[in-house]
Amino acid sequence: MKRLVFSLLATLCCVQFAPAQKVPVQEITLDNGMHVLLVQRKGDPNVAAGWIAHVGSVNERPGITGISHLFEHMMFKGTRVIGTKDIDANLKVIDEMDSVRAQIQKEDQALIRRQQLGEIADAKDPKNRSAHYTALLTQFNDLTKRERELMVKDELDKIYTNAGASGMNATTSNDFTLYFINVPANKLELWFWMESDRLLNPVFREFYSERDVVHEERRLRTDSTPTGRFNEEYEAMFWQSSPYSWPVVGWSSDLEGITRDEAKQYFNVNYAPNNLTACLVGDFDPANAVALSKKYFGRIPHGANDPQPLRTQEEKQLAEKRMTAYADTTPTVRIRYHTVPDGNTDDYALNILANILNGRTGRLYKSLVVEKGVANSAFANQNGRKYEGYFEFGGVAKAGHTPEEVEQAIYRELEKIQKELVGVDELQKIKNQNAAADIRRLQSNFGLMFQLLVRDNLRGWETINTDSAKLQGVTAEDIRRVANRYFTSENRNVAIYYTKQSAENDPLLNGLSDREKMMVRGLKTRLAQMNSEQVKQNLERLDQQGGSAPPEMQNALKVMRKLLEDRLKQLEGGK
Repeated sequence: MKRLVFSLLATLCCVQFAPAQKVPVQEITLDNGMHVLLVQRKGDPNVAAGWIAHVGSVNERPGITGISHLFEHMMFKGTRVIGTKDIDANLKVIDEMDSVRAQIQKEDQALIRRQQLGEIADAKDPKNRSAHYTALLTQFNDLTKRERELMVKDELDKIYTNAGASGMNATTSNDFTLYFINVPANKLELWFWMESDRLLNPVFREFYSERDVVHEERRLRTDSTPTGRFNEEYEAMFWQSSPYSWPVVGWSSDLEGITRDEAKQYFNVNYAPNNLTACLVGDFDPANAVALSKKYFGRIPHGANDPQPLRTQEEKQLAEKRMTAYADTTPTVRIRYHTVPDGNTDDYALNILANILNGRTGRLYKSLVVEKGVANSAFANQNGRKYEGYFEFGGVAKAGHTPEEVEQAIYRELEKIQKELVGVDELQKIKNQNAAADIRRLQSNFGLMFQLLVRDNLRGWETINTDSAKLQGVTAEDIRRVANRYFTSENRNVAIYYTKQSAENDPLLNGLSDREKMMVRGLKTRLAQMNSEQVKQNLERLDQQGGSAPPEMQNALKVMRKLLEDRLKQLEGGK
């Protein structure tokens, strides 16, 4: 009787949570091919505004990996009228910088060749540079200072802030690059002018120094973290042929070599209006927004060449792949299977399955953490990207247990899914939670704007009104079918992380967390390759970022500052 009542309540609950109406989106397509999505919501004086470039790291190629993320930085550097004191002098200096940088690149290539032939040990060691190379670096540094003197720093942000706008930022993923801000409704025309101007008249100021900033970001987020480099190896192992194999931030050698000419070519194709979608959500007059769209975005010419469709697809995996790593982390296992991209008919069942397994009330936590006690945590996730997809399991081993025990415990839960149908009540509970989450995600103007743009990049913004019903239509048989189809041994990739036993006894590391220790160690390994100018630049960044760093990071920053200062003294002839 209790089971019957619970099932009835669950069904009624589902009806209650089902979205009552579709999101009312007005879509216009400008003559140049740009799409604009408008959702009027009266009552809030702010408008969530954004636009998406339908390009991400998956659209790159070897040699320019990381350029999508680099552009996330470059698009904030201003235009011909924003960010400069003298545009003509500014452009002249930029041209001179490009010329000198091209000569430096030739010197770099010669050193790399010498390293390949075994003539030198390290192409990046300053001791191997010629006198001409050193002179070029001095000339380039002088031009960099001149460029900065001609700039109005962060003027784009200042204009928006003075107008009452907030939250200006951007994000880059494998599949897209998205720019966003909250702007007062009475400043909407300012947004149209500003965004169209940086698309129509961009000036890629500080290109080479910003390239170095991105490179440093890679060091901090990847090279200096306990498992960052191992995670990249895992991705490269998992994706055999797909361009998802390289990281969004790019490979180091590419970040050091991308030229401004390559950036211009990339921009002309991928940031043309025919590859862009803009979106406004908030209290504004739709007719006025349409007029402003045509006036400002409409003036940008259609790209001379359309972006090429992605050609290379992932080859079918034929045998299990395994990776073992020793890192400053707790013993962990990751298990990943190739599945399907976003919107595939099986994607919906795989997402429901992930929800059944996930969370503190999910099967993995109950089994691995509560009942068996072999793990401290466990998760499952279906990641349907634009062109490919995967399903991943993971777990952190509890003290006294091994990652292999966690791995086998996950397989046992998988076997249950493959053999037994999920119960009616359990399935309905997950569907109710999904329906409720769909409603919550629509409440925020910013959240809705973000969702519409991301969905438009995948299969079209209309899926925000159709996907919920498809998730609700998933059956227990669908779940068992996809579990048997994709979770096979030959389709499996496993990474085992063991805790690295380090004998290092460095007093500088006392009191630091494992992550902070990795950051300091990473800096120590890079110091030998830095010249005095690079050390000064790192000290300057440390000063800029130190004030906004959380209190728990201050000790690590002090240690990094000491290392940099000691290296600078050494380079400049001090003790």
